[in-house]
Amino acid sequence: MIKPRLYSGMQPSADSLQIGNYIGALMQWRELQDSYDAYFSVVDLHALTQPNDPAELRAKTRRTAAQYIAAGIEPSRSTLYVQSHVSAHSELAWALSTITGFGEAGRMTQFKDKSARYGADATNVGLFTYPVLMAADILLYQTDVVPVGDDQKQHIELTRDLAERFNSRYGQTFTVPTPVIQRDTARIYDLQNPTAKMSKSAESDAGVLWLLDEPSKSAKKIMRAVTDSEGVVRFDREAKPGVSNLLVIYAALSGRQIAAIEDEYAGRGYGDFKKGLAEVVVSEFEPVRERALALLDDTAELDRVLAENAGRAASVANRTLSDVYDRMGLLRRV
Repeated sequence: MIKPRLYSGMQPSADSLQIGNYIGALMQWRELQDSYDAYFSVVDLHALTQPNDPAELRAKTRRTAAQYIAAGIEPSRSTLYVQSHVSAHSELAWALSTITGFGEAGRMTQFKDKSARYGADATNVGLFTYPVLMAADILLYQTDVVPVGDDQKQHIELTRDLAERFNSRYGQTFTVPTPVIQRDTARIYDLQNPTAKMSKSAESDAGVLWLLDEPSKSAKKIMRAVTDSEGVVRFDREAKPGVSNLLVIYAALSGRQIAAIEDEYAGRGYGDFKKGLAEVVVSEFEPVRERALALLDDTAELDRVLAENAGRAASVANRTLSDVYDRMGLLRRV
């Protein structure tokens, strides 16, 4: 039986992934790799849209890949590779850019937001064409399913439009992918500002739970997380954003229902609740942290695994690119 194909990836934009990446992506990827022919990429080309120190970017790329593996993304079951190791990503992005309207690209929300915030002169062309490269990432592998958050839904819609446009203009070439939008409970908020999504680019480290943090540091952040003055452990996203955020984390990592956690801590106050959550987080993160650090102690072996997987990815991607070039009328190399 041929499995449907899945693609997803994350940028290497920090030394460590955070709990939102773990719950919102890695935990789901780990489950999905059983039922899909899964391709997971560290999308380092996308990271170039922001200023980077070259040595730091290389280190972050390895660290991100190591955390994928440590979290259960197995290179023997999924294809786990670094985006820039497969040149077809950049090549297909150029081909797709020639069928993408200028206005169409300019309407992408992330570009509009960042260009409005920083100004046109401080916004690079790479950020403008970012969604086209993302479309190439997906379409190269004849992807059936793309798990994404709400903030990426518009980019997937563009990807589908480009696939359908190319197929209409040049003949059936691309699979039109279906987005799988992550459930709302996968959204994790900042521990110190629970109305803002937890982010690798947060202004304060105190609100972010990093996978590679020392266990004691993670526990301390949880104990200091913002709650409210009511003292009752119950879920109410509007009235109790801090407690609700902690309940979502607890439920996601423990596999329990929020109602059951509320019952357990009825009448016990926030101190006991936070202590219980800290134990759950540390228990989940500690083996991931240890495995990731062990992988990073042998970068030669990690690089070998990534190169082997990139070879598998390239064999699929290059077939798609060859078809694209042929159908667009480019002369075949003999």
